[in-house]
Amino acid sequence: MKTPFWLIAACLAASLPAQAASTFKPVELKDTEMAELRGRYVMPGRIISFGIVMNSTWTSSNGGVVGASTSMYVQNTIEPKFYVSTYSSAGNGPPGSAGTGSVTGGAGLTTGQGVTQSVRAAGDNNSAYNNVDINVSEANQAPVVNQQGVLLTANTPVTQAGSAGNLTVSATGGGIQLAIQANNNQGSSLQQIAQGGVLQSTTLLGGGNMVNNMTQLNVVLRNNMPSPGALDCNLSQLKGLRNMGY
Repeated sequence: MKTPFWLIAACLAASLPAQAASTFKPVELKDTEMAELRGRYVMPGRIISFGIVMNSTWTSSNGGVVGASTSMYVQNTIEPKFYVSTYSSAGNGPPGSAGTGSVTGGAGLTTGQGVTQSVRAAGDNNSAYNNVDINVSEANQAPVVNQQGVLLTANTPVTQAGSAGNLTVSATGGGIQLAIQANNNQGSSLQQIAQGGVLQSTTLLGGGNMVNNMTQLNVVLRNNMPSPGALDCNLSQLKGLRNMGY
């Protein structure tokens, strides 16, 4: 993933826990935070929809599957809530041997800020993917949202047991967490948006597993055109940058 996409994902994730409870209300930034900002700006009222979709899936060597998908959308008339759908299926092949691998260290991976992705493997014939996608589109009005699944609450995690492992979706650190503990000592997977960061982590101790963690950020901007006066103001600022070598 290219660097600008990492930066956008980190900025959006860092803003989610603080502002989800007060939808689109202005928040004052400290001078130290403003000094670190780089890139483009979006005028107030331009964002008409912001959504997050997260999916975690573990497929064992015999074809067993366990996973979950969760989504949240923030719009003018929609209170931000996470909805969770879980799924699992039994494998049609013989059970694989128990994992015997060992992975040490990595304690700091769960405390990083921004976007942290890691895959640690101590087995053979495994595959693991950590993906962060950002979709920005324009529209006249916010899209119709039809969320499905179980409403996630702070005190009641959503669980799913399957032949591939056990999955838990919980609210944590002002955000959300999808955790999978694979059966037969095959490893574990963790994906979360919380505490100002996006974390995707997979540890593989056995063989023949396939793990997929995906986080998708969807932003819809109002596609009304700026007034001629606003365009003139922006062009005047750009002219000044030419003399500075930009």
